[in-house]
Amino acid sequence: MGSAGGSKPHAVCIPYPSQGHVTPVMQLAKLLHSTGFHITFVNTEFNHRRLIQSRGPDSVKGLPDFRFETITDGMPPSDHLDATQDVPSLCDSTRNISENPIDWIPGMTNIRLKDMPTFVRTTNDEIMFDFMGSEAENCLNSSAIVFNTFDEFDHEVLEAIIACKFPRIYTIGPLSLLERQMPESESKSIASSLWKEDSNCLEWLDKRKHNSVVYVNYGSVAMITARHLKELAWGLANSKRPFLWIIRQDVVMGDSAILPEEFLEHINDRGLLASWCPQDQVLAHPAVGVFLTHCGWNSMMETVSHGVPIVCWPFFADQHTNCRYACSKWGIGMEVNHNINRNEIEGIVKEMIEGHKGKQLREKALEWKRKAEAATDIGGSSYNNFSRLIKEALNCGGHAKQEY
Repeated sequence: MGSAGGSKPHAVCIPYPSQGHVTPVMQLAKLLHSTGFHITFVNTEFNHRRLIQSRGPDSVKGLPDFRFETITDGMPPSDHLDATQDVPSLCDSTRNISENPIDWIPGMTNIRLKDMPTFVRTTNDEIMFDFMGSEAENCLNSSAIVFNTFDEFDHEVLEAIIACKFPRIYTIGPLSLLERQMPESESKSIASSLWKEDSNCLEWLDKRKHNSVVYVNYGSVAMITARHLKELAWGLANSKRPFLWIIRQDVVMGDSAILPEEFLEHINDRGLLASWCPQDQVLAHPAVGVFLTHCGWNSMMETVSHGVPIVCWPFFADQHTNCRYACSKWGIGMEVNHNINRNEIEGIVKEMIEGHKGKQLREKALEWKRKAEAATDIGGSSYNNFSRLIKEALNCGGHAKQEY
């Protein structure tokens, strides 16, 4: 953070170039803008073009004090703007390893090696291991670390971070809820979806009973095999429960996401397929009863914000750890076997929608929702931490204090 022209504090926001990171960084940028910051939001050239394609050229016009800029990603230009960007392909090789518990990580108990982020389940001479290690060390040299979570949700890990003498930390999440505290402003309408969203899904949900719909979204980067796609499809169909399934064209490894004609005939209007959707609005809809997710952190925060229990199907990176916590710590999820089959999907969907276990998970999810709302309400821990972040950032930059 610095100053722009000496008149306003200036924040340069550079998200990791995937949707699950662009969304919360945009939420943070708008929150900062609402307190008087000049914002420069930096996308890769590839994602900048995707934003224009999905939302039109006006989406990147910004405001005089909220500018969009681009940086090169070092990749050759591509006409296929819906393509998933590079994902470490070796992550799959360590998926099914040791069940043995690890007891030496501060703030984390009852965790197994297979639950760890995939980039640390490797040898110490691989690029992702080295890169993430150096990034962790860089955090020690920063003046502060901002987390999209709230104190009660991650208290053990946060206490361990503080005990390890990390710099000041600010827990200001869930950002999707904190954003609601923003005053009305022009920046509130700025959006960040890299895909064209299908708003018809909200109208479709309006016609469904409360807590009856299975929402399926495997994120913006994670991929599955053609066999997994088919098994998931027939598991949803055989459950006889309504479902909203977001299927990216590139979700299948090395192929297009094509479903058999007999599946489409079988589900009739009981299922709706879409290429992308406004997820926060979908999860907020009363018809949604369960969320089948890859367990990316942004999806975790959004589902907690709306009290929706989850079926966990993690793919790589931190998703395995998030899955473990959702099932064993937070009590909001059930995990499916990575090598899924239709019978398992059918059974777990039925249990989550109308079974005893599903009812317990829904009650726990609603409990976390209330706590998340309390944290982001005026006077809550995340609200106060954001106010503290702004005041301390302004003081460091020599600017007058501004109240949030």
